[in-house]
Amino acid sequence: MSELETILRLVAEGHLTAEEAAPIVEALGHEPARPASTTAPPPVRTGRQIRIRVSEHGRQVVNLRIPLAFADMAARMVPGLSGDQAQRIKAAIASGLTGPIVDVEDSDGDAVLITME
Repeated sequence: MSELETILRLVAEGHLTAEEAAPIVEALGHEPARPASTTAPPPVRTGRQIRIRVSEHGRQVVNLRIPLAFADMAARMVPGLSGDQAQRIKAAIASGLTGPIVDVEDSDGDAVLITME
């Protein structure tokens, strides 16, 4: 993979912004592509993995990062998820947007937090 391809991959994955990548591309001797419009919305960052955190009595007992390819199967293995919560997980996986999907906590300090990262 060339240096330019590496930089473009980092931008596509959200590790670098286009503004951060531009001087690097210029230093490599390539002219960066200019946006057609300066008012274009920023790119939407899409998730690459699901994080599942489970706490019992306020103590974290599970902290997993799971690639999206296995996320649907892993979500089915989390005990106590309702059908509605399972549907939200499937919809989040399909959309690819990052952020919290399920955040449930009871009065005993038992909790499940599932986020797309």
